[in-house]
Amino acid sequence: MAGHFEPLPGGGAAAPLDEVEISILRSLAVQLMELIGPGEEPAEGDDPLAALFTEGPSEPPSDPALARLFPDAYGGPDQVPDDATHAAAAEFRRYTENDLRTRKREDALAVVRALDALGPVGGRDGSGGTGGPGGTDGTEGAVDGAVLRLKPDESRQWLGALNDLRLAIGTRLEVTDEDESGELLRLPDSDPRKPMVMAYLWLGGLQESLIETLTA
Repeated sequence: MAGHFEPLPGGGAAAPLDEVEISILRSLAVQLMELIGPGEEPAEGDDPLAALFTEGPSEPPSDPALARLFPDAYGGPDQVPDDATHAAAAEFRRYTENDLRTRKREDALAVVRALDALGPVGGRDGSGGTGGPGGTDGTEGAVDGAVLRLKPDESRQWLGALNDLRLAIGTRLEVTDEDESGELLRLPDSDPRKPMVMAYLWLGGLQESLIETLTA
């Protein structure tokens, strides 16, 4: 898997993705949405305005991956917070986590929608869909894949989703330092973690190339 993003004239980014890459990205984005959860939806008949002021949780999630995605705003992972720090973190989380969850779900959903907009892949005639992501015209076909084209706002959502995926996968792999990438690569193929490791490293390359397009 060697797909990477390049800048588009006028803003945005493009990346050729083969059939396997499209399938993996879509599956990971769906799993990310499932991990984050549906969130609190207002019951039928509830005042939607009042729902804007619904308080969220005050304690970090018990799942380590979710705790990495929604860390405490005060203190650090290696610090034991005192009562004042814990109270401040709980108060901040209570009024921000629901919105943060919504944004992260929307970022992951943007990935799914963009990939779905590519249309069927795998056609040997080189056709990879007729409409670009989010209604962008000019999606180009590629043999057994397609060229993904993202507008600037879509690129930012993809960047958020790629970052969240790497945080979640890195937590599952217990990655604590980027320097561990070399060790991860040396894992034998028989190691059950190897597929997840390869996805983690590949997502890192995608993320890095997308950052470069947005800061060029």
